[in-house]
Amino acid sequence: MQYRNDKHGEPISILGYGCMRFTKKGNRFDVKKAEKELMTAIKNGVNYFDTAYIYPGSEVLLGGILERNDCRDKVKIATKLPQYLIKSEAALDRYFNEQLSRLRTDYIDYYLMHMLTDIAAWEKLARLGIKEWIDKKKAEGKIRNLGFSFHGNTEMFLKILDAYDWDFCQIQYNYMDEHTQAGRRGLKAAAERGIPVIIMEPLRGGKLVELLPKTAKRKIAQDAKKRTPAELAFRWLWDQPEVTCVLSGMNSLEMVRENIRVASQVQAGELTEEDFALIQSVRDEIQKTMKVGCTGCGYCMPCPKGIDIPAAFRCYNRMYAEQKGSGRHEYLQVTAFQKEMSLPETCVKCGKCESRCPQHIKIRKELKRAEKALLPWYYKIGVKIIRLFKFW
Repeated sequence: MQYRNDKHGEPISILGYGCMRFTKKGNRFDVKKAEKELMTAIKNGVNYFDTAYIYPGSEVLLGGILERNDCRDKVKIATKLPQYLIKSEAALDRYFNEQLSRLRTDYIDYYLMHMLTDIAAWEKLARLGIKEWIDKKKAEGKIRNLGFSFHGNTEMFLKILDAYDWDFCQIQYNYMDEHTQAGRRGLKAAAERGIPVIIMEPLRGGKLVELLPKTAKRKIAQDAKKRTPAELAFRWLWDQPEVTCVLSGMNSLEMVRENIRVASQVQAGELTEEDFALIQSVRDEIQKTMKVGCTGCGYCMPCPKGIDIPAAFRCYNRMYAEQKGSGRHEYLQVTAFQKEMSLPETCVKCGKCESRCPQHIKIRKELKRAEKALLPWYYKIGVKIIRLFKFW
């Protein structure tokens, strides 16, 4: 494993463990499987583990695994304050103390303001006394580094970057988002200020692997260096010295081991002109097929009407990245065969999903388009027939 330093000289593994997408058994996490995967990562040098208050069960699972294996001192925990829920100074302690309890620890290594996408939100927190609160927690040793996670445009990112003496930040960044969100310009601005950058969505929620168009997959397969789509995406990120750590939501031992292998080999600045040309050609093929820029983060959920919005967009994009039948078949599985799922036609256009979407997708408009593509009349008849049998 290789490491890059944080603002205070502490080494962070260039591969971080994203704790939002653990495998589930039914409605619960597969704890034994997750524990084996996490401990394999730790034993191989991964020391940065990212979770959040709003990731259901994630903090509890992570804290329990670290406690059972007596390895809290071997890792760095990053978690996030749901700043959008804070209405008073007292709420800061309430949420923070609950997170300490869930994680079974008495300090947080890297504490982020979750989804801080508007300077107005930080100003509101400042009026509530958060700067003084942070100073106190740092003095007590309960928070060691303070940062923010960001989904928004570059201009707003730069405003937030200069609004406080941040220890680090976290941005969505990959070869498809090079010039959107904070983008390369934001990455370099943070580095110029000495602020380490943690990368989320390096594979766009798996889409730069699972939903690559066949033409893009062929281009990667023909590459003489025999890199997988995931490896190519990670190498593109680690090639940039401004990137401190890349998060990966690893949910199989094979994925953990493969990512560790790559993270142990890469060097900043190693990609060649031919490598960049390959990535650009893959990017071009993806752009030909993309319908909706959804990453599957799930922040739009839950829908008041039970619509699985990320699933609808995933299947919609799959129709054009692969085959129409494959996208429609998958969507039939995630709607007709599940008791609590609702079809897009039940949308009441309340707009709650759009207010929470980090990608600023016009969900109501795109959902209508997705429904039309995914559910032609004969599929709707099929859905009704399937639901008559009540398989649940």
